Amino acid sequence: MTPGTANARELIDRIRARLPDEHEHVREVRMFGTIAVMIDDAMAVAVHNDGGLLVRVAPDEDSRLLESPGASRAEMGTGRSMGTGWIHVEARVLADDAALDGWLECATRNLAQRGSARG
Repeated sequence: MTPGTANARELIDRIRARLPDEHEHVREVRMFGTIAVMIDDAMAVAVHNDGGLLVRVAPDEDSRLLESPGASRAEMGTGRSMGTGWIHVEARVLADDAALDGWLECATRNLAQRGSARG
């Protein structure tokens, strides 16, 4: 296992341990050059090899969350913004359990909002 892969695996294990029990259908899927953590077939977060995290957030929280330490607009390739609702979080920030918990809460809240909108 390469060092980058080890960082990603460790973060995925931490994420799985922190997801509330109500999320029964959690799986991992390779996507965007990352390993996405899917909840009920919708992407919540995706882990980069360097231990950084791609987080899907509610559009109405996007601007506020971009002001968080280590957060930036996610890009699909250099200079190609993924747009509102997609945030990259640096690995150094995620070493703190409370920070990881906060980002997971944002992601799962977004999934719940999207799920209720689908009805």
